Amino acid sequence: MRREAEERFGVKRFWPGQREIMECVLQRHDVLGVLPTGGGKSLTYQLTALLLPKAVVVVSPLIALMEDQQEKAEEAEIEAAKLDSTLTRTETREAMQGIRRGEHELVYVTPERLEHREYLDLLKRAGVSLFVVDEAHCVSQWGHDFRPSYLTLRDAIRELGHPPVLALTATATDEVTADILKQLGIEGATVINTGIERDNLFFEVFRTVNTDAKRERIRELLRDEARGTGLIYTATVRNANELYNWLRDEGVNAERYHGKMRAGEREDVQRRFMNNEYAVLVATKAFGLGVDKPDIRFVMHYEFPDSLESYYQEAGRAGRDGNPARAALLYRLEDRRIQGYFLGGKYPRREQSLRVYRTLSGSSEKGNTPSLRFANDGARAPHFVRTAELVEAGELPKRKVQVIVAQLESAGIVERSRAGLRKLRDFESDEKFERFLTEYEQRGMSDRERLREMMAYAESTLCRMRNLREYFGLEAGDECGHCDNCKARAEGRLEVREPARRQDAATPAVQRPALQPRALFNIGDHVQHKKFGEGNVVEISGENVSAKFDKAGLKRVRAEYLRKTA
Repeated sequence: MRREAEERFGVKRFWPGQREIMECVLQRHDVLGVLPTGGGKSLTYQLTALLLPKAVVVVSPLIALMEDQQEKAEEAEIEAAKLDSTLTRTETREAMQGIRRGEHELVYVTPERLEHREYLDLLKRAGVSLFVVDEAHCVSQWGHDFRPSYLTLRDAIRELGHPPVLALTATATDEVTADILKQLGIEGATVINTGIERDNLFFEVFRTVNTDAKRERIRELLRDEARGTGLIYTATVRNANELYNWLRDEGVNAERYHGKMRAGEREDVQRRFMNNEYAVLVATKAFGLGVDKPDIRFVMHYEFPDSLESYYQEAGRAGRDGNPARAALLYRLEDRRIQGYFLGGKYPRREQSLRVYRTLSGSSEKGNTPSLRFANDGARAPHFVRTAELVEAGELPKRKVQVIVAQLESAGIVERSRAGLRKLRDFESDEKFERFLTEYEQRGMSDRERLREMMAYAESTLCRMRNLREYFGLEAGDECGHCDNCKARAEGRLEVREPARRQDAATPAVQRPALQPRALFNIGDHVQHKKFGEGNVVEISGENVSAKFDKAGLKRVRAEYLRKTA
């Protein structure tokens, strides 16, 4: 492997985690690899593909990413094919013939292709030595970039005869890690997590009270980084367009990228950015997943994203060449309304889940009129239905129907087969049915908590890297010494602030003194919370205390709800 790595890729030594992942794969073990952005995830399956007898199938979420990976593999003289919607009929036929003959060591495929029986049958006949799930956080409904099409990968793995599975991602909390393993059916997999350290990245947050303050800060940052290319992320298409137009008016060689642009236009913008034809690319989250541009010198966030997972994934696209780079967040409290709006429409609502279930049960919301019949009637064969039919019957978006069906499948209510979906049984009790209907309400609450933790990161005066390590379930460790807060403390510009005294509202009959958390708690104190359990204090701000709880993770609560334990 070392010889092939040097001859084909110019790699003289493996990065942390790479060797361990490849050794597990060659011993036919399932593996989840969590390596930081730029940590060399693709090398782990490109190299092993040279040593395995059958093809390595790589599931990738983006066509542009597949094309980039295919080109790099071919430059390294590794035979690679891809199956996606951009191929002409002739190109698809030629690719399938090559796969059938076993000519390719790597086969890149989108998850949507694996929903088609002809492609699964082709791969099954050709044989698969390793099934790779790239950007594996897309599998998890708790992840920041969840894609419903990834929910069918467990079925594809089963259809292909359960080849060893390698799942790869740059970011995964304990919750997301567990969900990835569950959704792929590889609960016994080896998990190799090399941490999130990026010593060359300088994390910083700027308080910006309005649009003018944000634009002035951008001017300053662009002056400091005049010789490098960079990314500016916005939360909405509208803000991307407005910021792009303003930058052009300021004389900045900028371009934009968002999901409302035509596919050909997006591909052209990405290609030209990769070739350093733009100094700045203003983009929504539609840009960047898996993009391998090593010399991005800065990533700014015009608004804070929905979670620390999203933030770290996007910020980590800076400095992949190992040279110094900046990750700057322009923080404005009022921007939470944008993310709150997006979170409101993310999951299926209770009535939507109920509508799909009723449709599967052969009744409508207006009565018991048969809709799609699934029951086995005497000698009649079981009835099957496609997801598209559910979308039409329920008058719901396909994405939400896919999510609800996956939830029903996980509960053992429906079964997926090559003929379609088939209902197996009803819920065993009213309680389980109620849990099914309310599950996404709970997920929504969890998402709002992640948004609060994103905001707590922005408002914190503690070391940024310690904050990130703890969020991702790692040891807090020492202060990084190179974020804005560490630098400010070293220069004497940042002190631990004592909370201001204030008079609490009280009833006329009882006066109580103002709460002083710093007198009650110290950093590192072991505390207990009625809901979150046991944890340790990591920050004190006013009457609020941030604590890292053993099971619930990092939470910010009022001091009065905590009890100090020995």
